[in-house]
Amino acid sequence: MSLNTKDRNAAALSLRQVYEGGNPVSPLRDRFLGIDVNDSYAIQQINTQYWLDQGRTLCGRKIGLTSTAVQAQLGVDQPDFGMLFSDMSFADGEAVPISRLYQPKIEGEIAFYLDRDLDDPAITLAELVRAIAFALPAIEIVDSRVKDWDISIVDTIADNASSGLYVLGSRPVALSDFDHLACGMVVEHRGQPVSVGAGAACLGNPLNACLWLARKMIEVGAPLKAGDLILSGALGPMVPVTPGVYELRINGLGSVSARFADC
Repeated sequence: MSLNTKDRNAAALSLRQVYEGGNPVSPLRDRFLGIDVNDSYAIQQINTQYWLDQGRTLCGRKIGLTSTAVQAQLGVDQPDFGMLFSDMSFADGEAVPISRLYQPKIEGEIAFYLDRDLDDPAITLAELVRAIAFALPAIEIVDSRVKDWDISIVDTIADNASSGLYVLGSRPVALSDFDHLACGMVVEHRGQPVSVGAGAACLGNPLNACLWLARKMIEVGAPLKAGDLILSGALGPMVPVTPGVYELRINGLGSVSARFADC
C-alpha cells in the first residue's frame, strides 16, 4: 500500500520545516504507515520542485548506499540518489558553519564532472567514461532531518538521500591519470586518521555507481546532462563532525579540506 497525495505532501512539508529551522523529526515510516520507496522518491521530488520554484539551482546528483554492508543493514540491493543544489557547495578550505547543519557526518568520495549528456537508455560503461570530463576529491557532508539518524531506506530517500553539503577539491584530474579502483583514501581530523578506504569500497568501483545512476535517471525521466556533478559514494566509513579541519586525501587525485566553524 502506498501513500496518497495528501500524505506525500505532508511528509515532504515535515522535512522542509526542519530545513526552515525546526527540530529533526521522527522517522517517516512511523508516521506514514505503508510508505514505500516509490513514495519516498515522490516526496523527494515534491521538495526538489519546491526548492527549484524558490530559485535554487540543480547542479548534479549524489549517490548513497554504495556500501554493500549498509545496503544489507537497510534491506536493499541497490544504491539510492539525491539532488545536489549549487548552494550546497563549499570551496576547498572554506569555513562551513556547523549551525547550518543538524547531525552532520562526513564521507570521502570521488566527484565526477560530465561534459556530455547521458540520455541513451542503452548506455554502456564506455559511454559513461567518455562523458566524464574530470574527477575531483570531494568531502560529502551528509546530514539527516530524521531524529538520531533513525533511518530506513524510505526515510533516507525522502530526505534527499540524507544530503547536506559538499566540498570539492580544486585540481581536476583526468580518469586516465589516477586509479579510481585501487586508490587509497584517508580522512584526517586534527592530524589523526578517522576514516580510511579505497575506490573499490564504492560498489566495487565508483564508475559502477555512476553507471547505475545514469541508468536510473534515464528510467525516471531526468537524465544526467553535460555540466552535472556526480558525488559517487563513500570510499570509507562516515564519521560524525566536530569543529576543526578535516582533510581528505585520495592517492593520485589529491586532497581537499573542510573547516568546520562552531557558529
